[in-house]
Amino acid sequence: MTIAISTRARAHLAAAGLTIARGGHTVLNGVDLTVSAGDRLGVVGENGRGKTTLLQILAGRLVPDAGEVRRTGGIGIADQEMPVGDDRTVGDLIDVELTDVRAALAAFDAATVALAEQAVGADDRYAEALAVAEALDAWDADRRVDIALAALSAIDDRSRVLSTLSVGQRYRIRLACLLGAGHELLLLDEPTNHLDTEGLAYLTAELRAHPGGVVLVSHDRALLSDVATAILDLDPTSDGLPRTYGDGYRGYQEGRSAERDRWEEEYRTQVAERQRLADDLSTAQNRLSTGWRPPKGTGRHARATRAPGLVRAVHRRQEDLDAHVIEIPRPPIRFRMPSLGSRRGATLVQATDIGVPGRLAPVAPVLLQSGDRLLVTGPNGSGKSTLLSILAGQSAPNVRIGWLRQESSAPSDRPAYEVYHAAVGHLTDPVSLSELGLLGSRESSRPVGELSIGQQRRLDLAILLAARPHVVLLDEPTNHLSIALVDELTSALRTTPAAVVVATHDRQLLRDLTDWPELRL
Repeated sequence: MTIAISTRARAHLAAAGLTIARGGHTVLNGVDLTVSAGDRLGVVGENGRGKTTLLQILAGRLVPDAGEVRRTGGIGIADQEMPVGDDRTVGDLIDVELTDVRAALAAFDAATVALAEQAVGADDRYAEALAVAEALDAWDADRRVDIALAALSAIDDRSRVLSTLSVGQRYRIRLACLLGAGHELLLLDEPTNHLDTEGLAYLTAELRAHPGGVVLVSHDRALLSDVATAILDLDPTSDGLPRTYGDGYRGYQEGRSAERDRWEEEYRTQVAERQRLADDLSTAQNRLSTGWRPPKGTGRHARATRAPGLVRAVHRRQEDLDAHVIEIPRPPIRFRMPSLGSRRGATLVQATDIGVPGRLAPVAPVLLQSGDRLLVTGPNGSGKSTLLSILAGQSAPNVRIGWLRQESSAPSDRPAYEVYHAAVGHLTDPVSLSELGLLGSRESSRPVGELSIGQQRRLDLAILLAARPHVVLLDEPTNHLSIALVDELTSALRTTPAAVVVATHDRQLLRDLTDWPELRL
C-alpha cells in the first residue's frame, strides 16, 4: 500500500464547474469552491438542491457530468444515513475509519524492523514512515476516538453488532470515528442529527479546532453561525449559478439579502421596459387602426405620405418588443407576513392551574395580551406541546388563535390550493395563498400528499396566518423549514402586533429571541 505524505496543514480541496443532472433535471450547475486548511465551508439550500450529491462528488464517489475536483489530503465523510448489514461490529467500523492510521502504524513498524536490520534504504523508509504517522498523529488516534465516543454519548463496546443499534447510535459512532481519525478533509452531511446538547457543543469545538478543511452540509443555523467561515448557497440565483459568501453565516445573511434585492430590482426593470414597449406598440396600432388624421387643412399629398410612416412605426415597435427578452428569471417568492389581529389592552388568553399529571408539571398562570411575547423552553418530554394545547383552549370570546403543531396532519389527496381555500374561504378578509410567498403556483397545484414535508409545513403556516389570528402559538416552528424562511419568519414575529408564543429547542432561534420572556419547563 502506498500512503501519500500529507498533513492537515496542507489540506486542500478545489472544484471547478461541477455540473450533474439526474432524470433530465439539473441537480448542480457550475459549482466552484475552494477549501484549504482552516477553512470551514457551510453548504446550504432547500431540499433537493444537490447538497448531498455535491459531497459525494467531492469525496470521489460520484462522477460529475462536467467539471473537475482536485484533492490534497485524506478525506473522511459522514453521510446522513449509514446502511448496516451482516454482523459488523462497532470495532469493525472503527477499524474502517482508522484504515489510514492502521496502515501508517504498520508501515512504521516495518520500517523500524528494516532499520534495525540495517537494510538498504532503511533510513529513508523510516523517515518517510515516521513523517506519515506523525502527520496523522497515529499513536493517539484510538484515544481520540474513545474521547469522541464518550463526548457524543455513543456506544463504545467494540464487540457490539451495529445492526442491533439505533440509527442515532450508529451515526454517533461514525461521527466519533471521523473526528478522531485525523483526516485532513472532513465532509459532513447534517452532522447535528441525533446529537444532544453536550454532543453539539463537542462537535462545534472539534470543528472549530480542526486544522484541516471542512465542508459542512447543515440546516442547523447555530452550527453554521458558530463554525462556518464561508457559505456556499445552492438555492436559485438570477444567473443560475451558486453563490459563495464570505464572513461566515452573518456574511451569508447579508449577502443573500442584497443579492435578492438586486435580482428583484433587475427583474422589475426588465418587466417594466417590456411593458413600455408593449404600450408603445399598442399606441401605434391604435393610431393606425382608427385612421390617424393630420391637422385640418393638411393636403391630400401629406396625408398619403404619412400613412406609410405609421405602418413603419408599428413594425418598428413590434420588432423592438420581439427583440426585448426578459433574460432574468422570475425571482423566487419571498415570505410576506400579513397584518395579524390586535386588541390593545384586552386579555386574549388567560390560563391558570396549568398542569397535566404525567405530561406537564404545574406552572405559573399565563396571561397574554396583544404584542406579548413568550418563549417556552425545556427538555423533550417536559410538556411544551401540552402547554400550547392548553393555551389554545383558553382564549377569550371572539379571539382568533393560530396554532402550528410540531407535525402536519395526514396529507390530503386534494391540491394544496383547494385545501387552503377550504380552510380560509369562509373568512371575511382572506389572504390569497400567493400573497404569503410560502408556496409557488406549481406546488399549490399538486396534491398535498405529493408535497415534501417542508412544503406541507409551509401550507400549515399559510392556513394559520391567513386567519389573521390575535394569538400565534408555534410548536417547534423551525422543523422542516428552510434556513431562509426561518430567518424571514423570525424577523416577522418580532414586529407583528399579535401575541406570539414559541416553543422550541432550536439553538439559533433561542439566540434570536433571547430578549423574549422565557418560561422554562
